[in-house]
Amino acid sequence: MEKTNVMRLLDGRKLPYTAHEYPAQSVPNGLEVARMLGQDPTHVFKTLVTVGASHKNYVLVIPVGEELSLKKAAEAVHEKSIEMLKSKELLPLTGYIHGGCSPIGMKKQFPTVVDETALLCDTLVFSAGKVGYQVEMTPDVLAQMIPYTIADVTM
Repeated sequence: MEKTNVMRLLDGRKLPYTAHEYPAQSVPNGLEVARMLGQDPTHVFKTLVTVGASHKNYVLVIPVGEELSLKKAAEAVHEKSIEMLKSKELLPLTGYIHGGCSPIGMKKQFPTVVDETALLCDTLVFSAGKVGYQVEMTPDVLAQMIPYTIADVTM
């Protein structure tokens, strides 16, 4: 299996994780990824990048089967409002493409909020920074890689 930058960063810190790979002929949605990996979709998370009314960026990590509540997310990051980042702005801002965006290893660390449902999971599965690759780790390991807060940010 090819090592992604996310995996190299985790290896560099000697942090435990499990790598998963799935066929990446097309960019499947998160529920399809969970199915391909044989994972419970409530443990598989997607990484969304937003921009607030203040023009600051925020990262939201939510279960693949859920929708982001922009209102709850804005409250969680203390913004008047937030909106999804335009797709064309994702790569220059984060270094990641749509379908391969990970909360770990972005060009710059943005304030990150993980949905409160993560507290119900022993491990979280999310993009390893490249379409076709996922990493699985405990919430504690993720906290050792990036600072994040927990909040209810889904509909």
